[in-house]
Amino acid sequence: MAQHFCLASCDVVGFDLDHTLCRYNLPESALLIYNSFAQFLVKEKGYDKELLTVTPEDWDFCSKGLALDLEDGHFIKLADNGTVLRASHGTKMMAPEVLAEQYGRKEWKHFISDTGMASRSGKYYFYDNYFDLPGALLCARVVDSLTKNNGQKTFDFWKDVVAAIQHNYKVSAFKENCGIYFPEVKRDPGRYLYSCPESVKKWLQQLKNAGKILLLITSSHSDYCRLLCEHILGNDFADLFDIVITNALKPGFFSHSPSQRPFRTLENDEEQEALPSLDKPGWYSQGNAAHLYELLKKMTGKPEPKVVYFGDSMHSDIFPARHYSNWETVLILEELRGDRDGKPEESEPLEKKGKYEGPKAKPLYTLSKTWGSFFIDSVSGLENTEDSLVYTWSCKRISTYSTIAIPSIEAIAELPLDYKFTRFSSNSSKTAGYYPNPPLVLSNNEKLTTK
Repeated sequence: MAQHFCLASCDVVGFDLDHTLCRYNLPESALLIYNSFAQFLVKEKGYDKELLTVTPEDWDFCSKGLALDLEDGHFIKLADNGTVLRASHGTKMMAPEVLAEQYGRKEWKHFISDTGMASRSGKYYFYDNYFDLPGALLCARVVDSLTKNNGQKTFDFWKDVVAAIQHNYKVSAFKENCGIYFPEVKRDPGRYLYSCPESVKKWLQQLKNAGKILLLITSSHSDYCRLLCEHILGNDFADLFDIVITNALKPGFFSHSPSQRPFRTLENDEEQEALPSLDKPGWYSQGNAAHLYELLKKMTGKPEPKVVYFGDSMHSDIFPARHYSNWETVLILEELRGDRDGKPEESEPLEKKGKYEGPKAKPLYTLSKTWGSFFIDSVSGLENTEDSLVYTWSCKRISTYSTIAIPSIEAIAELPLDYKFTRFSSNSSKTAGYYPNPPLVLSNNEKLTTK
């Protein structure tokens, strides 16, 4: 594979919406998501009212890349070889001796050596995006509550969490003003969403002017998609995209066969009949990557058009687009924003400072003191040996399935389209594909232990 990647060589440029084209004000959106689930659990399912109170300090527990064992209530952080680096029961971190007793140096029982292992299962759940993360804090506090009040050792609360998700995020929730999440974002979108800067809008137009086909592929339903896009891009946002696909149900959009996930037309945001194939550009719902690619062949006149897809979720966007469709992938990794010298990048517009009073959660992309770096961690050595640093499982997946990783689209919007990015796969370095800079913690520890 070529050492470099550039957008100029791509025929098609696709985007996820949430946390990719649309950036959220994370301290505000995280609290809203947490409250929308917590209120449901307390009011509808009878959970402890303590769940409704969350302090700014509580948010340090949140870190992307954690897995929750749904039966025993343990949260774990994995090394690239599947061993457990850190663990907690609920929010209570395990001491080193307890960790050694529970997990030793063996692979975690649910680990599959292929780094593309499923992120969803009836036995565990991986937290890999900012819609998920507030749920990690909530579930950890549920485990705390059930352990303290009931002395529970095994847990079955997950069905109630799923009910809370369905209540707040079901397809009809936006239209029905149901739950807490959608009514609140509709009421005050500026509190939760950042408008795309002019540089990004110009960049999208530049891609179109260069003859690229632009796609928007989001698992959000059409009505919520429209609200987001009008707020961040303007009322004429649809003119930028040749094809808009909502309710895409990723990762199944990439992994399922056309017969399992046909495209559907939309009428007043209601899904219509299934389509046998995709014949022309437009706005569609559900669908599959195979039928989309056939249409892209027609539109480009090429037997193998080159597609790049931008997304923030390894589970829903990056892994499936690379593994099933062999697309180029650009991971939006906000953890790169707050990494340099430990100082978060100035990301809030000045006019928002002080607008919403009260103590706020830290941005979820900043370093968790509880869990340590998203990218590496230390493993205590055997007796009389030094600790060694190892890559996390999350870090390994980034370099395996992403073409490049960037903190935001804004970070590349002013580069020429023929700018040559160094790919992750260009050499053995784990830092090659990060733009504009690799995480400081990786730069300082280039020669890490790999297993």
